[in-house]
Amino acid sequence: MSEPKKLPKRDKIPDESTWDLGVIFQSDEAFKQSYKELEKKIESVVTYKGTLTNGSESFLRAIQTILDLSNQMEKLYVYGQLKNDQDTTNSIYQGMYEQVTKLATQAHEAISWFEPEVLELPEERLNHYFIENEELTIYKHFIDQLTATREHVLSANEEALLAGAGEIFNASSRTFNILNNADITFPTIKDENGDDIQLTHGVYGQLMESTDRSVRESAFKNLYKVYKGLQNTFSSTLSSHVKYHNYNAKVHHYQSAREKALSSNHIPESVYDTLLDVVHDHLPLLHRYVALRKELLGVDELHMYDMYTPISGEAGIKYTYEEAEAETLKALQPLGEEYLSVLKKAFNNRWIDVIENEGKRSGAYSSGAYETNPYILLNWHDSLNHLYTLVHELGHSAHSYYTRTNQPYVYGDYSIFLAEIASTTNENILTDHLLETQTDPKVRAYVLNHYLDGFKGTMFRQTQFAEFEHFIHEEAAKGTPLTSDFLTDYYGELNAQYYGPDVEKDPEIAIEWTRIPHFYYNYYVYQYSTGFSAATALADKIVKGEEGALDKYLTYLKSGNSDYPIEVMKKAGVDMTNKTYIEDAMKVFEARLNELEELIETLKS
Repeated sequence: MSEPKKLPKRDKIPDESTWDLGVIFQSDEAFKQSYKELEKKIESVVTYKGTLTNGSESFLRAIQTILDLSNQMEKLYVYGQLKNDQDTTNSIYQGMYEQVTKLATQAHEAISWFEPEVLELPEERLNHYFIENEELTIYKHFIDQLTATREHVLSANEEALLAGAGEIFNASSRTFNILNNADITFPTIKDENGDDIQLTHGVYGQLMESTDRSVRESAFKNLYKVYKGLQNTFSSTLSSHVKYHNYNAKVHHYQSAREKALSSNHIPESVYDTLLDVVHDHLPLLHRYVALRKELLGVDELHMYDMYTPISGEAGIKYTYEEAEAETLKALQPLGEEYLSVLKKAFNNRWIDVIENEGKRSGAYSSGAYETNPYILLNWHDSLNHLYTLVHELGHSAHSYYTRTNQPYVYGDYSIFLAEIASTTNENILTDHLLETQTDPKVRAYVLNHYLDGFKGTMFRQTQFAEFEHFIHEEAAKGTPLTSDFLTDYYGELNAQYYGPDVEKDPEIAIEWTRIPHFYYNYYVYQYSTGFSAATALADKIVKGEEGALDKYLTYLKSGNSDYPIEVMKKAGVDMTNKTYIEDAMKVFEARLNELEELIETLKS
């Protein structure tokens, strides 16, 4: 019997395949020294409390001191986070991450007085400060954002109490992450060749694309068997975190957790509701695609583990990481040489941690701070899907790079509402490139299938998540206990509604909620769908070479938080308060579904 395939340990990964965190701190000792220095700054920043009424110069010094503290705190936090995520079993970096998380809470507590004190200043005095002191001009939008939420900010002492409890409030989320990424153990199963393979988060995603149905079924059932055994624990962590969201909203005088979450980016709740309404109106399109999948797979019963395997069969289109790097630079040429130069920095300067290793955080993300590189975590497997993942995360990192090199620290980040637009614009441009360059009908069918699957996974699946997230927050607010059975029953019904009558009601999928980290992110997930829709409009304009489209897009990438998100997107050419952009995305889905159906008929003849 052959030995099961095991993940390599972190110290066996070649340096060139890892991110270079030495440019943040040359050593862990340098991190510790900076940590100690920041502890002293946290103590000193409190001395500015009560000084905002002392004139415009005092007001300016307080703003600059607080922003400087936040800037250094973020740098420390990113280093601790990335060190922990590269190997979550490493107790040294677990401890480092715990320390820096605690320090971040202390820093937040130390500056929590600032916003309430700003709001206590009469509007006339604030306006006078900005007239009197030109150095304050750059902070005008920053202060306007704070005063826009005047009615929802508590007293300085109350905000300090809440900030001090931040580590406690987020305990459920941290418990979920540790359990899901470090402590949970999946069984060994057989791959397509009959070899033993250790099931992991990354391997599971790969096996769901397998053309061997028995492998998909085995991976699906074995993964969810583990989650089923822990479903009561996961319902406890999720319930506690939802209660925190609701409590935090209530004490800040919001009508709901959703209102509070969206208000931080000045997004009308109607944007959320419009998304759900338009997607529900177009569920028949998803049902039609699902029916096509069932027909082409030639199965009597279509299961949820059949949702990710290519319905066009193997097309021989896989990419090693090196091949993916080259294809990325070709595909994204419509974004111009300036943009491509940023991507080359990512590849050449070790922004990317490529290979899955034992204990590494699952999935993929882009992360960083104002004074760090915009790093990317991957768990690479040779596939078209991972090429899309690479292009997606590079979209985030390029957005971060453009923002940080064109904005001062105060505006050197961007809202999560804008974040997914840059990443999915890249994905849409990649799809256009592949359909333009691939002439083999089987390959084209594979790419169309992949696009439709990606659309399904973003527009439909993420909206399903958004609907579930809003439901559980509303139910918890009513006092409904979020028990494992309650969550499972609702999620199973919702999944059946989205995927339609051609899919079997697999009991395993009803507990999918146990493994979705986004339910801990406080109304984050809907933005995948709104972002995908906006990206579809932007990519279409850029690929077609519409006059001014690229310049407007780059302006969006460079804007950061210098304006409200809705306004930034209007400048880029997309009005996200109108449902048209979502309906236009659905038209693209339908057109490509039509093309796939026609192509399949051609292949049959």
